[in-house]
Amino acid sequence: MKARIEPQIERLAARLDDAARHACAVPQHTAADGLTPDSAYAVQRALVARRLARGHRRIGVKMGFTSRAKMAQMGLTDMIWGRLSSDMLIEEGGTVRVTDYVHPRCEPELCFLLGKPLAGLVTPMEALDAVEAIAPAIELIDSRYENFRFTLTDVVADNASSSGLVVGSWHDPGIDFSNLGLVLTVNGRPAEVGSTAALLGHPIRALVAAARLAAAAGERLDAGTLVMAGSATSAVALAPGMHVRCEMQHLGCVSFSVAKDAS
Repeated sequence: MKARIEPQIERLAARLDDAARHACAVPQHTAADGLTPDSAYAVQRALVARRLARGHRRIGVKMGFTSRAKMAQMGLTDMIWGRLSSDMLIEEGGTVRVTDYVHPRCEPELCFLLGKPLAGLVTPMEALDAVEAIAPAIELIDSRYENFRFTLTDVVADNASSSGLVVGSWHDPGIDFSNLGLVLTVNGRPAEVGSTAALLGHPIRALVAAARLAAAAGERLDAGTLVMAGSATSAVALAPGMHVRCEMQHLGCVSFSVAKDAS
């Protein structure tokens, strides 16, 4: 059984990797692929391994479906997660090009920086004790599937749509970050308004889940790991010429721009 599965995993990972590298959409996985959640995560692991083989390094994880309403809408009982690599980092205030992506969107998030390892079943207090700093952040997501249509296993295999992250200034995690108001603006106009309370009622629950899900995959969140806690609002589609800025209560701002043209 294992010998039959591994070539399929590598084939699907290569297809998604090529789609991301060349910004070219691919069809959804078909029923013939027979992906389960477990095999979809195997594809994700193989996909990220290809990036690491090109000299990039693991820098963290991102959480997905961290809204209870979104989980219910998708028929889920748990969050999903993806792996972050160094090639995804975008300089704060930097510029991206829409032509480097298939269906680029962005979401405001809270980012954790771990100062201690975190693994397995931990309490919220244990998770908080492992946090060295928190920062406002924006995640760039980009499904590589045609017509922006996909199933749950498609998303998981596609590294939970991870594409990029912009992280702002770091702050002491001792402040109460359970309900920080935030505004995502595009060209100076509010596009989305929300709160960190949208993340399961408290963002620390996303970090607890990250430790649990990583451990289930045989991984540990080491010191220095970044954890993107999940979207606090709906995603905003990117277009040339945009300036995107997220202002988060007590934590300041983070921003990036979209080039006006492909050059």
